[in-house]
Amino acid sequence: MSNVSTRFDVSEESGREASLAAARDALAEKRCIVLPTDTVYGIGADAFSPQAVAMLLAAKGRSRTMPPPVLISQSATMDGLARDIPEAARALAEEFWPGALTLILHAQPSLTWDLGETKGTVALRVPDDAVALELLRHTGPLAVSSANRSGQPAAITVDEAREQLGDSVDVYLDGGARGLHPDAAPSSIVDATGERLRLVRAGALSLEQLREVVPDLLDLGEEPETAGA
Repeated sequence: MSNVSTRFDVSEESGREASLAAARDALAEKRCIVLPTDTVYGIGADAFSPQAVAMLLAAKGRSRTMPPPVLISQSATMDGLARDIPEAARALAEEFWPGALTLILHAQPSLTWDLGETKGTVALRVPDDAVALELLRHTGPLAVSSANRSGQPAAITVDEAREQLGDSVDVYLDGGARGLHPDAAPSSIVDATGERLRLVRAGALSLEQLREVVPDLLDLGEEPETAGA
């Protein structure tokens, strides 16, 4: 593809197939796209292409120390990408997927990908967005981070994403404004790699909502109680 980005309207079903085909072509060529999700707009790349992931990080101005999450189309894919998944994490996925929950899990050691300095983990999410899910069903797992330059506000419209990312992205899929208000929240992130699950970023789902499913979920900075001597 050329280095000039193309914008497609996917807010209506008519013409969506051709738009998604253009996005799939860009991804197959190890290029980046911008896609709508249920939270904010995301910049996406082939999760299994180190070249594509490197382009994603460069577009955002982000280093390898901040690897992107991976979007999947269904919770069943989780076991192919992660190992030693706690039952509490599965309970959260069952309750909130598709939705605004990202789970940090131990990655399968056999995976042939390079998302950056992940320390053997992977952050997974199933988005609650018809366009994103349709794309993911065709492409498989995608590395997706918020469509903004590092340190800048997340994009809730495709115009905001394009202003920040420009021609570093080949295809922009315009699905309309994201969220219900200007301060649309990103997904909440739960780390499920320790002895107890911990909320590491409060987002669209509150600590209270998550604790309805996992009552002993730790908050950021909260230490687990230890038995006395």
